[in-house]
Amino acid sequence: MLESVKIARRQSEIRQSLAALVGKESATEDEVRKIEELDREFRSNETRYRGALIAEDQERREAGDELETRSDKEWAEMMAGFELRQVALALDEGRQLDGKTAEIVQELRAAGGFRGIPVPWAALERRAGETVASGTPDPIGTRPIIDRLFAQSAASRMGAQMIAIDSGAVEWPVTTSSVAAGWADGETASVAGPSVYATTDRPLKPEQTLGITMKVTRKAMKQTGSALEAAIRRDMNGAIGEALDRAIFLGSGSSGEPLGVVAGAATYGITSTAFDAAASYSAFRAAFVRFMIASAASSPAEVRVLIRPEIWDYLDGTIASGSSTTWEWDRLIKAVVAGNVTMSANALAAPTGSPAAASALLTTTAGGVPPIFVGTWGAIDMIRDPYSDAASGGLRLTALATMDVTVSRPAQLQLITGLQVA
Repeated sequence: MLESVKIARRQSEIRQSLAALVGKESATEDEVRKIEELDREFRSNETRYRGALIAEDQERREAGDELETRSDKEWAEMMAGFELRQVALALDEGRQLDGKTAEIVQELRAAGGFRGIPVPWAALERRAGETVASGTPDPIGTRPIIDRLFAQSAASRMGAQMIAIDSGAVEWPVTTSSVAAGWADGETASVAGPSVYATTDRPLKPEQTLGITMKVTRKAMKQTGSALEAAIRRDMNGAIGEALDRAIFLGSGSSGEPLGVVAGAATYGITSTAFDAAASYSAFRAAFVRFMIASAASSPAEVRVLIRPEIWDYLDGTIASGSSTTWEWDRLIKAVVAGNVTMSANALAAPTGSPAAASALLTTTAGGVPPIFVGTWGAIDMIRDPYSDAASGGLRLTALATMDVTVSRPAQLQLITGLQVA
């Protein structure tokens, strides 16, 4: 029991005793002496009580922080024990799931219907000690929350947020009005207004399904053993990450694809500026100014930039105007944090035209609201095809994921086109 609680209870007992003694009309010497002793103890306890509250305040704060993150840590630890190898063997041999894998699958099945075995998005994160294609260890430390977007994806680095949705469509109301203050013109005049406070709904709908098919031979199943766990996760991570990145930015909005933010800039209301000249820092500087005027960013350092590798090659080989030692690329990374620049040949279309020109995308996070929402429904549905490879004893897996893309405020994104790199 806390010391402050003990003291508070003792103070209550003292008050009861004093009430009984003081209520007597003629108190004896012993009773008067008792009143004085209780009074001294009461005053002393008041000082001790204040001291106990001060000492226990830090303990309460630390305990509260632990309670706030305990569930996230427990979920991360449980997810670290999910084994894709068990899923593959269950689909191939009918082996029973066990341990943390069985618990997670059971929870996912309770949340929604799946034809096959549900696999959580967080299970595609690379685990500590796994190797990448080059064979270099790539350990990842334990985090309270596992990010459901792949860490190296362009969408993640550009500030996109993945939203887990159980079922149905979800709308995100975002404030899009401009409520303004005004001064009263005179002693009896009214202030400006009223200004309309309006929101725009950004819907995410389960209308697009991404799928990959993976063929695992019987020889691979028998030879790899536990290494199959890392191989399947690595391949699924790469395949889904590449397709998801491309759809988020370049999705056509037809043929089953969601509408990407670059391809659908006009539909989303994103400002698109045609530079139509040799790529230079001035094109990005003008976009930074538009961001700051729109109050979406307070400085260039808050802006994330997505470019093609060809633009980096051109800027890094072009001397800045009016200088003999400064490159255009140096001016760009001086204005923005170097870590805020992302180069991707997958998320942006290749340069076209004569001279060849590419596009660049700028995003910023305003008021804690991410510029892009990526909705995923449930988990990845892992289904086995028992017929296609039956003759060879192989295992063919199909992974299905339902997702959609939308933007929050169009003012948090800007597109620059016509950046010539020839």
